[in-house]
Amino acid sequence: MDENEFWQLIEECRPEGADEEGEELAQALVDRLSRGPVELVTGFAEQLSRLLYQLDREEYGKEMSGDAFLYTRAAVVAAGRKVYESVLRDRVAFTPYAEDDVWAESLLTVPDEAFRELTGEEWDRGTEYSYESFSNADGWPHLNG
Repeated sequence: MDENEFWQLIEECRPEGADEEGEELAQALVDRLSRGPVELVTGFAEQLSRLLYQLDREEYGKEMSGDAFLYTRAAVVAAGRKVYESVLRDRVAFTPYAEDDVWAESLLTVPDEAFRELTGEEWDRGTEYSYESFSNADGWPHLNG
């Protein structure tokens, strides 16, 4: 799955009038991804982790706890490509998500749940990028310098 396919899937699965926390989106994604193939699930996980990693930067999360920052970054992804790209261009676009505690924690478990439904097995997921807060060394130079 490439980035364009990821964003297309997000848009296709977002229910009309979806909740801001992304729970309805997450369930729709699980339903779609659990139809397979497994490569679709793993590709989704890779793209999600890479996009969250790109938002893992000090200018967005320096005043947030690790969990709050992760769940807020997930909300930005759940909001779609247009919002995500606006946040990358201008950190001020991240502010409403952080200040209003907009979280989409449920988006993070989509690959695990879809894999479990598809295969009947647990997936000990490993992705190229870690989406955990403060893992992007380039995004947190004062922590890693």
